[in-house]
Amino acid sequence: MNEGRTVFAQLMDHVPHHLFTRCVARYQGDHRVRSFSCWDQFLCLAFAQLTWRESLRDIELCLRTAGRKLYHLGIRGHVARNTLAKANENRDWRIYQELAHELIRIARPLYLHDDFGVTLDHTAYALDATTIDLCLSLFPWAEFRRTKAAIKLHTLLDLRGSIPTWVVITPAIVHEVRLLDAVMPEPGAFYVLDRGYLDFGRLFRIDAARAFFVIRAKRNLCFHRVYSHRVDRATGVRCDQTITLPGQPDAYPNQLRRIRVAGPHPRTGLTFLTNNFQLPALTIAQLYRARWRVELFFKWIKQHLRIKKFFGTSPNAVKTQIWVAISVYVLVAIIKKRLHLDHSLYTILQFLSVHLFEKVSLREALTNYTDNDNRYTPCKQLKLFDF
Repeated sequence: MNEGRTVFAQLMDHVPHHLFTRCVARYQGDHRVRSFSCWDQFLCLAFAQLTWRESLRDIELCLRTAGRKLYHLGIRGHVARNTLAKANENRDWRIYQELAHELIRIARPLYLHDDFGVTLDHTAYALDATTIDLCLSLFPWAEFRRTKAAIKLHTLLDLRGSIPTWVVITPAIVHEVRLLDAVMPEPGAFYVLDRGYLDFGRLFRIDAARAFFVIRAKRNLCFHRVYSHRVDRATGVRCDQTITLPGQPDAYPNQLRRIRVAGPHPRTGLTFLTNNFQLPALTIAQLYRARWRVELFFKWIKQHLRIKKFFGTSPNAVKTQIWVAISVYVLVAIIKKRLHLDHSLYTILQFLSVHLFEKVSLREALTNYTDNDNRYTPCKQLKLFDF
């Protein structure tokens, strides 16, 4: 019998506990708390994310059935639905936001040399937002339409490793382009944007910081062609032009580069604008194609983590749950690199969801784990009917 520590406890060892304690002290999360600490709250919510719990009652029942194993999971306080609900509503969500940022700072160097399909020496980011629908009667503070409530998750994703480096949660009524003001451009980095972020005054701020952007142009863009560069049409590039914006000389006074790439069907294609004149036109197109990673990130966390149904209805409870979900995502990404695993994040998450209470070595269990399906092994049993 294995007398070691549980898989869940080994997983939580990768969370910097001293940094978490510092975040709790900064926001006085454990002020006048007797038994159920912020660490206990985080462990309960992380358990709910890893095992896809449906509600607070579901969390309470699952953890109570564990009995004495709760101590080995690291949970010291008494788990009760009412206690967890009050903690989600009253304890500052910024505690878990800062914890997620600390985990992100740990994860990014681990994926520094990962390939994302484009040969590039500089860092590349993709900025986008996704909408999370809510019930208006339960979340009146997040009113979006007359009969609908929603919030937006704005994310700046590092394309190497698909690690979110910057996340902001706002009401859904806030337009994405306004979040460009909150981004601090990194000199030399590339920012890949969809055409919803097309605001030349804000894009010039990125250019002034000596950073680069790649953005999809709108069809009604008014421009003046200065020069047309020679292109290899066999690669799919149709034009590579240097342009100016006669209609907006104050918003963007410098020259821009306009690149058009053919689409899969006739009369279809994509047009990109960038302030980088050194990279080949095909590389610019490949950079924009890599932007799809942020869409896959949104799809992944919505499908495999609990951020579409919430355990509380207050803004604090919603933000707490989202930040814990992001922390769990980054934590799984950290152990993938630290344990040198070849499995996908989905496979690791599914393994953890059914083995959290087992006392086995996390490294050995994940290293020896295989997802091969043996259901199709030929059966040696005789057939009753031979057709």
